[in-house]
Amino acid sequence: MKLYKSYFTFAQESTSETIDRVFQDYTGWFVDAIFYEIPFSDTYRIPWVLIVLVGGALFFTLYFKFINFTGFRLALRVVRGKYEDIEKHGADTLYGDQTSNEGEDIFETIRDDSVEGEVSHFQALTAALSATVGLGNIAGVAVALSIGGPGATFWMIVAGLLGMASKFAECTLGVKYRDVGEDGTVYGGPMYYLSKGLKSKGMGGLGKVLAVFFAIFVIGGSFGGGNMFQANQAAAQFVKLFNLEGSNAGLYFGIVMAVLVAIVIIGGIKRIAKVTEKVVPFMAGVYVLAALVILVANWRLIDDAFGLIYEGAFSGLGIAGGLVGVMIQGIRRGAFSNEAGVGSAAIAHSAVRTKYPASEGIVALLEPFIDTVVICTMTALVIVITNFDGGFMEYGVEIKQGVEITAVAFDSVIPHFSIVLTIAVILFAFSTMISWSYYGMQGWVFLFGKGKITDLIYKILFLFFVVVGASISLGAVINFSDAMIFAMVVPNIIGVVILSPIIRIELKKYYKAINVKQDALNDGAEDLKKHM
Repeated sequence: MKLYKSYFTFAQESTSETIDRVFQDYTGWFVDAIFYEIPFSDTYRIPWVLIVLVGGALFFTLYFKFINFTGFRLALRVVRGKYEDIEKHGADTLYGDQTSNEGEDIFETIRDDSVEGEVSHFQALTAALSATVGLGNIAGVAVALSIGGPGATFWMIVAGLLGMASKFAECTLGVKYRDVGEDGTVYGGPMYYLSKGLKSKGMGGLGKVLAVFFAIFVIGGSFGGGNMFQANQAAAQFVKLFNLEGSNAGLYFGIVMAVLVAIVIIGGIKRIAKVTEKVVPFMAGVYVLAALVILVANWRLIDDAFGLIYEGAFSGLGIAGGLVGVMIQGIRRGAFSNEAGVGSAAIAHSAVRTKYPASEGIVALLEPFIDTVVICTMTALVIVITNFDGGFMEYGVEIKQGVEITAVAFDSVIPHFSIVLTIAVILFAFSTMISWSYYGMQGWVFLFGKGKITDLIYKILFLFFVVVGASISLGAVINFSDAMIFAMVVPNIIGVVILSPIIRIELKKYYKAINVKQDALNDGAEDLKKHM
């Protein structure tokens, strides 16, 4: 009888429900462990993974003397290519050896893998941004505001500013310990700096264990949160816009998306970078421009919006959990949106062409600023301002479909902008998928070796999950996938904290190289004045 009931239940379930149920049965324990909330009182609980993320960010901010602020202007100059010459050839080679090499290795003759690379600073930045700028900025912000109210925006910004230091640290290590193949292909990321970096400090065993766990988590995350979830949400928006519910539109959409993704990822990081350097600035530009139009049209309400954000940040405004509840929602959304501390971005940034690892760490700190401080904040302002009169959101009441709320906010000022927003969601999803395909493949190669066959197997699996993600309803599958992404935090933060002294040495090397160039240019200018 029990067997009959089980069969009957199975027969009644759809494929999506069956997959959901099976995943829940076998992976629920892992999801619960990763997102376990530590109770601090009867009114609020804090996910332990969030404590690790924020704690790491605070440590890096203090240890590197507020590099997230002091390195900002330098980051802009590096992205513009001001120091490209010394990063390619070395400051001493170009501008004269300013230091004594007696009793030491001669810097110019050392074989240094960091001289190699496949992409520019700007390409590496956009490739990494394409994996973080996306649905979190559109839908995630609305969800955070629904739970934590306007005050969550303030703490979201704080999380973005602190996350800049985490990105600097992990991306510097990504370049420092990367591997470069005979064909020039770069293999980098936490897997490599955890195994090689910790081995250099006499902790090879720990490093290898942490690296293997990270590789497993990044593969799982690439199939799920970085792939199926993106395809699912993009397909859902497409189906809803054209009123195609009940058809096989999701499946066909997934097939088309898989073909487009395949065209890009078969070419590796170079092609991914070429696509993202065009797609990311374009789609982010359109989205930010629309937000600016709304803010300009309602410029008189901007002060009121910021007032509400500031007041809510320190009072709670009746939100469940009060001040701490608002703080948790804002920091959680900011930290999860920019992925600072997760280690994923270090994989993309490790492919940069530079001789100085810290140069890419400096560039990487711009990522949380753009993703969270700029784009997430603009989304929040638009929602808060349009909600003054619209009343389409009740703060403190959680919503499930954040994209819909954001679409309503934009449509209230720019009619039919939801069509453009749907296109933006699809582009965001596409760029996120191609970047996460690279992340996952790096973990795959680390575990199973380098070669055309292993690469092809991973890419075929990835494309298969694009179609699956767009075709079925996901629930427990995505919870498990997201848990794997945030499980990456644990081995990554442990390793980066231990390797922080090495990061500081690399930062000093880069500052010294910049000073060598600047001194040489100043001396040249003085000589020119004398001869005039």
